[in-house]
Amino acid sequence: MDPDVTDSAGTPPAPDGPGEDETPSTDGGTGTGTPEGVPGRTRHWLRWTALGVSVVILAAAGVGWWFYRKLDGNITTDTTAADELRRYESERPTAVATAAQNILLIGSDTRAGAGNGKYGQDEGTQRSDTTILLHIAAGRSGVTAVSIPRDLMTELPSCRRSDGTRTREQFAQFNWAYEFGGTACTIRTVERMTKIRIDHHMVIDFRGFKKMVDAVDGVRICLKEPIDDADAHLKLPAGPQTLDGEQALGFVRARKSLGNGSDTERMDRQQQFLGALVNKMQSNGVLLNPARLYPVLDAATKSITTDPGLDSLRDLYDLARTMRSVPTEKVQFLTVPRRSYRYDPNRDELVQPAASQLFDQLRRDEPVAVTPPSEKTTAPSSAGTATPSPTPTFSGRNAAEGVCS
Repeated sequence: MDPDVTDSAGTPPAPDGPGEDETPSTDGGTGTGTPEGVPGRTRHWLRWTALGVSVVILAAAGVGWWFYRKLDGNITTDTTAADELRRYESERPTAVATAAQNILLIGSDTRAGAGNGKYGQDEGTQRSDTTILLHIAAGRSGVTAVSIPRDLMTELPSCRRSDGTRTREQFAQFNWAYEFGGTACTIRTVERMTKIRIDHHMVIDFRGFKKMVDAVDGVRICLKEPIDDADAHLKLPAGPQTLDGEQALGFVRARKSLGNGSDTERMDRQQQFLGALVNKMQSNGVLLNPARLYPVLDAATKSITTDPGLDSLRDLYDLARTMRSVPTEKVQFLTVPRRSYRYDPNRDELVQPAASQLFDQLRRDEPVAVTPPSEKTTAPSSAGTATPSPTPTFSGRNAAEGVCS
């Protein structure tokens, strides 16, 4: 630069000095706050790296928030049942063990919706195909899932139909409660039968069950004999195999071609399969891996209807974490003590006092034990056995056994 040239203000321009990245530092070095001796190009790279990391973090947070909003928005809230239950608050049982939780799981046999009509047609009605009382012990020390037979004869309360009319109180088949008055009527029927306060409920349809099984890449089972059941859309060879969602649904619903065709055997098969599903999710780290957990949550949230107290992704994730923390051998499945109804062998009735003892143990959050159906128990549910043990024992199984045990 010509030293005689001045700017428009008459001030000589500053002499050429350090570049943009090498301005003099206050400590005698060069740079913009980086240690002395770090080349300018390196400092430039560090600044861009920090900026890039910040962008990635913000992007990840944005994607996480998008996933959260999407999953949270999938859930359907059942305000109708909540409103109806509030009408009958005075007649509902009071929770005895407030630290425990009781959740009613209802598998709906509705044919409405995409993918459900292939299992048969109805006339706009639906009944509960499967009903399970899920008891989560205080301290998350164990989980007990009790199946209630759909053909069980029991007292049904007067329930409000969807058209506003009311049914009469009657002694009838259990799954009529869902047809008459939906979820609220089913909950009131279970509470009347068991004297257990239901804290939350979930209704899941066929499509949701299939997608959850597919989301964990199928569930392994073992068959002693081949299955060919046209009604259940199921044809399988004998031996060990992994069922996809469609096959799994047929497996837990089939009854005409398996065993003696009874609903009791079908419930036992459902319990075995659910145990295998729990075991698969825990052993494969599904609940610990967000990439694998997302498809499970997406399938579940799209296909469930739940009460307002359990209708957010955070609530469902907390429930999933609870299940994850319980060892599979502490996740138990059993059916209420039942036998063929004395006036109709195609229906069931409770076995007393065994059923009342089971309900009382769960109501007070006290332990029950299960033993495979082939083994004798010492509980009152098995007549003519030895002196009852301190912990009542019922016919059932735990999730650690799985279907291939």
